[in-house]
Amino acid sequence: MPKSKRQKVVHLTAVKKKDKEAKEQLFSSVQDAADNFSRVFVFSVAHMRNTFLKDVRTQLSDSRIFFGKTKVMAKALGLTVEQEHAPGLAKLAKHIDGSVGLLFTDREAQDVIRFFEDYTELDFARAGVQATRDVIVPAGVVYSRVGEVPAEEDTPVPHSLEVTIRKWGMPTKLEKGRVLLDQEWQLCKEGETLNSHQTALLKLFGIAMVEFQIKIRAYWDKKDEDVTVVEDDEVMEEG
Repeated sequence: MPKSKRQKVVHLTAVKKKDKEAKEQLFSSVQDAADNFSRVFVFSVAHMRNTFLKDVRTQLSDSRIFFGKTKVMAKALGLTVEQEHAPGLAKLAKHIDGSVGLLFTDREAQDVIRFFEDYTELDFARAGVQATRDVIVPAGVVYSRVGEVPAEEDTPVPHSLEVTIRKWGMPTKLEKGRVLLDQEWQLCKEGETLNSHQTALLKLFGIAMVEFQIKIRAYWDKKDEDVTVVEDDEVMEEG
């Protein structure tokens, strides 16, 4: 018998229970990690990509990374001196806001800071991001890298894509199996906010415009029971 296509009823009480259990698990896991590692880092992420964060986890497999609900993570560390899980952690909790995560590790602080300074990955922009440069597609046959590489190293765009890229706003035409532009066309301007059609074209043409990057905001050292704030690659002690 074919499966019923009726919508299944999901009871809100079950959803709330699951959400509560997830928060409790995150809370206890953060506190367990604070007990078992020498240092806790708060890091911010630019242009979050799960694939790159997974790579960071792999490279730091001797450590633990949490990228969950910030309020729960902050509460687990302790929002006040009276509530802090270990001496000094309340100072670190105040740095947990926005797109941030926690790294628990026994690695030396400068090694961790240096690792993230050196770790960057280029990726394709998503809608809402500002273009980092002008992209102008030359007139004539449209190539797969639209002038980003020499023509002899490139290949023409397949004729089967012509309808798609025209739908995305590029004024192309199909002539004798070739995708053509009557005149050069500006895909985007530096500083403008990209829409979904522009980002789709940039990805199609292999043009990456964003950089996945992690920056350390501050870290706590169990030995000193104190927090160090990291700003502009300089380290200063927080009072």
